[in-house]
Amino acid sequence: MSGTGRKYFGTDGVRGQVGVAPMTPDFVMHLGWAIGKMLSDSGFAGDKVIIGKDTRISGYMLENAIAAGLSAAGMDAHLLGVMPTPGIAYFTRTFHAAAGIVVSASHNVYSDNGIKVFARGGIKLPDAAEQEIERYLELPMKVVESAQLGKLYRIPEARGRYIEFCKNAVMLGLPFERLKIVVDCANGATYPIAPEVFRELGAQVIVMNAEPNGCNINAGAGSTAPESLQRRVRDEQADAGIAFDGDGDRVVMVDRNGRLRDGDAILYIIAKYRAFKGEQLNNIVGTKMTNLGLERALNNMGIVLHRTDVGDRYVLECMQEIDARVGGENSGHIICLDRNSTGDGIIAALQVLAAMLEMEQPLHQLVADLHMAVQIMKNVEVADKSVVNKPAVQQALQQATEKLGDAGRILLRPSGTEPKIRVMAEGHDEARLHAIVEKLAAVISREE
Repeated sequence: MSGTGRKYFGTDGVRGQVGVAPMTPDFVMHLGWAIGKMLSDSGFAGDKVIIGKDTRISGYMLENAIAAGLSAAGMDAHLLGVMPTPGIAYFTRTFHAAAGIVVSASHNVYSDNGIKVFARGGIKLPDAAEQEIERYLELPMKVVESAQLGKLYRIPEARGRYIEFCKNAVMLGLPFERLKIVVDCANGATYPIAPEVFRELGAQVIVMNAEPNGCNINAGAGSTAPESLQRRVRDEQADAGIAFDGDGDRVVMVDRNGRLRDGDAILYIIAKYRAFKGEQLNNIVGTKMTNLGLERALNNMGIVLHRTDVGDRYVLECMQEIDARVGGENSGHIICLDRNSTGDGIIAALQVLAAMLEMEQPLHQLVADLHMAVQIMKNVEVADKSVVNKPAVQQALQQATEKLGDAGRILLRPSGTEPKIRVMAEGHDEARLHAIVEKLAAVISREE
């Protein structure tokens, strides 16, 4: 059972090891039918659904299974082939489709796969709709009459259309030819898209990890393993490095000195760039893990940081509630709602490159006044994650928080996917933070 209270859907769709329930072809076909039946019963009978995938070898099997299920429910499927997740959101919106389906396990290993669903408009499916799909999954598949079966189409020139969309996310005429960049595609869904976006804008592009074979997605590459990109940027004396995850909704960057710049740094640059352009952002949405240094830097700019639970869906929900245009996570999920309806790694990277060009500053100088706090985190394995609510743990947390005062913050967070409690302390006195984390971890272990 997922942490969301649903049987199959977690915080980012249905995900697991291929060949093991629920990531089996028969279940995925049933899931396609359940999605189609939910849509049909909601007034979208006979409408189209967009399907895209990353480069995992299992994507061939699962995209066909999901399409077969949709057809059985009377829904047409339009296949994009390999396409970054934000590209699938874009086509869902521009094709006025009833839904968009992503066959991807994002930054996971190749032997995993998953199904994510976008609602009409290219936004993450709300909880109520996922619960409704799970209700249909409890029912046996019932195929519509033959004349009502859904058809299967391919969208011509999908990659070229998405490349043009990304290019239009920045002002035309910027001198991208001044930039030499290294792009790490993680052998994932951005490999046929991202290098062309940057090349067509005029940049000199050196490409890494853009030869997917179905089994090398995220393997020592991309945003979760940027070390080789850091070395390559230094060796090539490039202006910046850009690393995506397997499905292209995350991005981290590397400055010319080889230093990694995560999602928090990217959010700060976007905020500075928007202010430079005369666009004041009053609110930015982050998560409980967003660095305290970013929060203080944004406050100095007159911007309020709103924190949510970890997960881009929670960031998006908060952005919609408070009408914020920019939000994201330190992992590199960056959402610019005035550019796309979901996190888009290519568009976020373009915002940073445009800032470098228009503000005439290298990447490292754009974050020179961003003073990140030290974050110390320890994972404590537990049998029952509710141990965080025990009086002794809460008392220890309160004492540590009072002792730290305004010098930082402390967070106890049950993992959403593992039997662990994440203990995090943040501030500027590293030795003091280590002591706090070790003491809280010991209390949790003792009470467990």
